[in-house]
Amino acid sequence: MRRIIQFLKDWTLPSAIVTGTVSYLVFAGIPALDGAARFFNPIFDAIFPFFMGMILFTTFCRVDFSKMRPTAWHWIITVFQVAITAALAAVIIVSGIGGDQLVIAESLLTCVIAPGAAAAAVVTAKLGGNLESMTTYTFVSNFITALLVPTVFPLIDNTLDISFVEAFLAILYKVCLVLVVPMAAAYVVKHYLRRLHQRIVAIEDLSFYMWGISLSIVTGSTVKYIAHAGTTVGFVLIIAAISLVVCLVQFATGRYVGHFFGATVESGQGLGQKNTAFAVWIAYTYLTPLCAVGPGCYILWQNAINSLEIWHHRKHR
Repeated sequence: MRRIIQFLKDWTLPSAIVTGTVSYLVFAGIPALDGAARFFNPIFDAIFPFFMGMILFTTFCRVDFSKMRPTAWHWIITVFQVAITAALAAVIIVSGIGGDQLVIAESLLTCVIAPGAAAAAVVTAKLGGNLESMTTYTFVSNFITALLVPTVFPLIDNTLDISFVEAFLAILYKVCLVLVVPMAAAYVVKHYLRRLHQRIVAIEDLSFYMWGISLSIVTGSTVKYIAHAGTTVGFVLIIAAISLVVCLVQFATGRYVGHFFGATVESGQGLGQKNTAFAVWIAYTYLTPLCAVGPGCYILWQNAINSLEIWHHRKHR
């Protein structure tokens, strides 16, 4: 039993991915479990945002709020994100592509335009990075995405009937629920409920293991998106391969920029680890459901990279 527990601690993320995948396949493949699947699906959808908020709350309890400020690497990788987004949008507009090519391009766009993952702070802390710097970038990245989405998407699809202000406020509302509320709660607990704060921070890697649980839920949903994509296996594999390349490029670029500022871990996670649940929402809201396959595959790739990073860090610590 101890070996099993230690294995789960050492390989939390791969275990979560396997658990989520197997769970979905079991419920989808056994007709007798259809009723249970329909029962639990809305429950998971309802509690998942709250659970993510709790994960970030426990993470933010460790943040020194006085040290949160923008730094040079924040702006450099932000410029990179904006530049790649503009280049992809220009290619889509100028080339006038359609069909499968347009789906691939828009899937690629969602993987780039998506903000840094809120959970990137959890992995950064696990890798020994600067939690305050990573948390600051998460807010910067989400604000930039809130500006980019309502600016870019109407340009690439003239049929979209969205106003800039409406889309901007809708995205900011989601950012507020996911980031601002947990941070405000953590600030109150840290400064006014010190005993509770001490108990929370005394539990080592609490937010990381909570995130592992949430990852199994996200993985199950991701496999569901891919399974119900309504296209051929070959086309899904093409999107998966392209999302892998994008994932590697963004992690590598982030780490390259960060090493000039002593922030290799933070910059790599900031640019590479994306809020893929948000990207899927973007695809369903402003594009087509098939475009959600790109960020759906991206979540598997980025967590495979996270697992390798954590293994490497633990090995050389």
